Amino acid sequence: MSITKEILKVRDIIKQSDFLIITAGAGMSVDSGLPDFRGPQGFWKAYPPMKKLGLTLPQVSNPTWFYQDPSFAWGFFGHRYSLYNNSTPHAGYNILKSWVTDKKYFIYTSNVDGHFEKAGFPEKKIVECHGTIHYLQCLHTCTHEIWPMNHIVNFDPTTFRAQEPLPICKNCGRLARPNVSMFDDDEWVADRTNEQENNLRIALNEPKSKMVVIEIGGGEALPVIREFGQNLVDRENAILIRINPDETRVVKDIAIEIHMKALDTLRMIDSVMNTD
Repeated sequence: MSITKEILKVRDIIKQSDFLIITAGAGMSVDSGLPDFRGPQGFWKAYPPMKKLGLTLPQVSNPTWFYQDPSFAWGFFGHRYSLYNNSTPHAGYNILKSWVTDKKYFIYTSNVDGHFEKAGFPEKKIVECHGTIHYLQCLHTCTHEIWPMNHIVNFDPTTFRAQEPLPICKNCGRLARPNVSMFDDDEWVADRTNEQENNLRIALNEPKSKMVVIEIGGGEALPVIREFGQNLVDRENAILIRINPDETRVVKDIAIEIHMKALDTLRMIDSVMNTD
């Protein structure tokens, strides 16, 4: 791949910044071999039984299944936990780490795979706005306590239905669920994410002069990442860099868009990071 003027411009913007906000959606994870569930077809490719049932991601990732059919609910989330827990963050995470060694920075991600922490970013520098699959909470919220998910859920790989025993609450002994914000979810215990967001607010109040928002793989179907980054651009007079191979809609105040995959783009930028 040839180095373009846009890549060189991005390099200069990053080098001249003193505060990097890295926002990441599902497109950041796909280079680690994880599905992005883009549209019903993408979801059904990852979970063929759901296509037979005619169920979309918003219909499956819904807390009502834990009450109505725990085997179905934990089959889906148990598979996701196994997939995320056994996958390795791609090299782009380490590239990002090398860029922030001498800068203020924060990570804001809608991904629940825990890959930023797995790659070595400290938890105090991350906001997981939808929670993480690596923690559990009580389905019935007997307390607001959450705890690490150390339960391997066995499931049938053809039906994605879980087998007993299912994860249970460490306090009351009833069914547990992932500490993930699902669709139509009024019972997600958001205390951990709220604390992360408070850490971000404190960081944003610290003195800074040149903030750059690097948005990686944030789509329009679930626009939380795009909206967060755009709000920062508007409020902080920051520069926004968007990395996304597919979506090309021009958005106000974008400095530059790169229409490539996350890992390819990060490698290309990094290849010129130490050149003039």
